[in-house]
Amino acid sequence: MDVKEREAANVGSGLWKGLGMWAWLLFRISGLILVVYLFAHIWVISQGRAASPEYLDDLFELFEGRFLTFLDFMLVAAVLYHGLNGVRVVLMDMGVGIQRHKTVFWVCMAAAAATLAVFAWTAAPYIF
Repeated sequence: MDVKEREAANVGSGLWKGLGMWAWLLFRISGLILVVYLFAHIWVISQGRAASPEYLDDLFELFEGRFLTFLDFMLVAAVLYHGLNGVRVVLMDMGVGIQRHKTVFWVCMAAAAATLAVFAWTAAPYIF
């Protein structure tokens, strides 16, 4: 495929077919999720100083529920994806693996999935 055909193939909906676009989009979404979590975390922890220690204990009891424990699991997934995709981006910036960027992406995602599986195995008794 020559350059003109490739450029024509990437117009409109063709942009969303590439792995790189989805990696980029999920990278941005996971970054936003982590920023929102950071501010929520700071707010919850600050309630121990602003309110009473009993109020903070009540919040912690709320966080021990199954749904919020599942959200913690999803947070770990977002951190792993964002971190390992960030490593991939840094490697690409340094010129490492540019010719095999899809392979590097899938290796990073396999490492994230393996780490997430170990975390799930460890956290399962707290969820169920």
